[in-house]
Amino acid sequence: MRGLPPRRRSGAARAAGTAGPGAARVADVTRASESLPPELHDYLVAHGAPVDPVLADLAAETARLYPDLTTMQIGPEQGTFMTLLARIGGARDVVEVGTFTGYSAICMARGIPEDGTLLALDVSEEWTALARRYWERAGIAHKVRLRLGPALDTLRELPEDRRFDLAFIDADKEGYIGYWEELVPRMRPGGVLLVDNTLSHGRVVDPAETSAPVQGIRDFNDHALADERVELVLLPVGDGLTMARKRD
Repeated sequence: MRGLPPRRRSGAARAAGTAGPGAARVADVTRASESLPPELHDYLVAHGAPVDPVLADLAAETARLYPDLTTMQIGPEQGTFMTLLARIGGARDVVEVGTFTGYSAICMARGIPEDGTLLALDVSEEWTALARRYWERAGIAHKVRLRLGPALDTLRELPEDRRFDLAFIDADKEGYIGYWEELVPRMRPGGVLLVDNTLSHGRVVDPAETSAPVQGIRDFNDHALADERVELVLLPVGDGLTMARKRD
């Protein structure tokens, strides 16, 4: 989720009323799909599922408390996509590596049944305290099992026969391969892995970009592409979203 500041809606788009109040509010304080011009992104958000007050308020409070970290929060279109994906795939057991203030966890938890579970992994008590408050407000807190600490250690402690239906990786970029290698064997056949920020704001194709996070994304993309256990696609959603299905 780390990266460039989110796009601001244009004055023309605001005046035209292309999005409802909730959608406009969230689009202003979360990350947009970067391949789209701002006006087209506004149109896209306005013509998807409406943004509810819980997510709108969470996005706004996150932006107020952590103004330099708003790009660590997924955008509304990605959140809706993840809800629908969980619901369409019949997911019951979900894991998230990198929870931040809980927006993506709410989206996925809404797509699983009442007796489903979402294992949320993060290192920050501060960020997840805000997440917990909004999980309660969203009515999905009973589905979430929060584990604080290094995610790789937590994943390694899971039983080898644990099986997830859906996984979302959105944490430190240098750690992506490690998370992937712990998760792929724990996915059920047909299970789906989502991996965020896999275009790194376009820096993956810039030879001058040699920072550790960018190189971590490049290494991960090559690693995942060569992994015969999955079939995958890299989507231009947000800052790049890799979706992989574990082969039967």
